[in-house]
Amino acid sequence: MSLQQVLMTNGPEGDDGDSGVAVQTRTRTKRPPLYKVLLLNDDYTPMEFVVHILERFFGMTHAEAFEIMLTVHKKGLAVVGVFSHEIAETKVTQVMDFARRHQHPLQCTMEKE
Repeated sequence: MSLQQVLMTNGPEGDDGDSGVAVQTRTRTKRPPLYKVLLLNDDYTPMEFVVHILERFFGMTHAEAFEIMLTVHKKGLAVVGVFSHEIAETKVTQVMDFARRHQHPLQCTMEKE
């Protein structure tokens, strides 16, 4: 039976008593996974350079950057931000390129949260 035949049969004139309810299913969008950006300690990169990196690429205040730098220095690494994959990847690349241009062995990585 075509849609037109159904409408003609079940229209106001040919109402068979059944009322249909259209059910629409909604698909839930899943949030993209987040990634932690980590700075790793080394024995050569100056502390002030690390502070500068945190201020420049992660938008931290001097006090916040100094605190994170001390965590990296004392614990060996610290999470400096949590981002979508593309943003985390960009931040890692920016930090690594900047460190290399300034001849520092600073390491920056990302891992899934």
